[in-house]
Amino acid sequence: MKICACIAEYNPFHLGHLKHIDYIKTQLNADKLIVVMSGNFTQRGEPAVLNKFTRAKHAVIAGADAVIELPTVFATANAEIFATGAVNIINALGCVDGLCFGVESGEKQAYLTLANAMLDESKEFKKALKDKLESGVSLAKAKFEALKSLGNTDLDQNLISSPNNILGLEYTKAILKNKSKIEIYPMLREGDHNDQTLKKGVTSATSIRQVLKTGNIKKLKKSVPPFVFGDLKEYPYSFDKLIMSAVITSSAEKIAEICDCTEGLENRIKAFSKDNRTVETLVDKVSTKRYTSTRIRRILMANLLGINKDFVFDCLESKLYAKILAVNSDSKDLISLIASKSSIPILTRKSDASNLKKTALKCFEKDCLANDLYNLATNENQNENQMLII
Repeated sequence: MKICACIAEYNPFHLGHLKHIDYIKTQLNADKLIVVMSGNFTQRGEPAVLNKFTRAKHAVIAGADAVIELPTVFATANAEIFATGAVNIINALGCVDGLCFGVESGEKQAYLTLANAMLDESKEFKKALKDKLESGVSLAKAKFEALKSLGNTDLDQNLISSPNNILGLEYTKAILKNKSKIEIYPMLREGDHNDQTLKKGVTSATSIRQVLKTGNIKKLKKSVPPFVFGDLKEYPYSFDKLIMSAVITSSAEKIAEICDCTEGLENRIKAFSKDNRTVETLVDKVSTKRYTSTRIRRILMANLLGINKDFVFDCLESKLYAKILAVNSDSKDLISLIASKSSIPILTRKSDASNLKKTALKCFEKDCLANDLYNLATNENQNENQMLII
């Protein structure tokens, strides 16, 4: 049996995602598809447009056999942590043969070549990387420029120039670092990931969210599958007071402990929070060319959820769990297979979570907190311990 995995947010699920699943099932000839999906909060530091159980249901209806939650601690982090956390879980399942991810460009070998080069731990590389980072470029670009300065000239710069390529590169690095036998399958995406203009047919999740913000949901009827359209709601949800109160009550020292909060950025956040009472205006004031708005939103979300850098790295280095959000009714045997092969606990009911210990338990508690806060802001009552059978 060939089991393939993909890593997703489905925020929300759209026609491009449907093509991705179809590609995995028909072109890669996967017998089963496991999706590792972000929960109620996303990598942009924002709440998802629909709760994690609804989005997991959409994935199963579209053809996924099981949906596993990407723990909140990884789902709200930068690309490297997001990818590493997801791959760690997939690798720990012990039964996945391949990972398929959407990219803007690049063939399999190009990703393997650059990923291998970026895993260089030599003193020369570390010094070159430090020099490039001090110039203020992103980590991905700094690593690429460091490699070039050491004579690596046959690397594809496009792989560090767009969001999905960067994620694909990070997935590949994580697989190589784990010495995993999982094969990578880059698949070319249609359209621009960040395009805010709604297109007919395949369009970006960004453009769909923009329309949701206007309240004109009917406009999306041909941009998402029918089973998604019926669940769409107006967006965004009001997390402003929760996020802003957390900023006001947190000390600068506490905020400084969050991933990517460097170079005194915590002081900038605290200073501007005094006169900017909404997340939108605070992010606008704090953001610069060096500190992107997405980075600021991630810091604010991590502060709300109490996720600091030390905890993130504890989670990366620990055996966690695989929380099953939804499973296809015809694929329940897949859960038994995963359970027999996995090196981490499989959570399908409340009693499973009660057996977690130490870092795994603390990580799961963050998922529960994220679920409670999401329920509070959306007036929903999603039970954290449920597993949907679709």
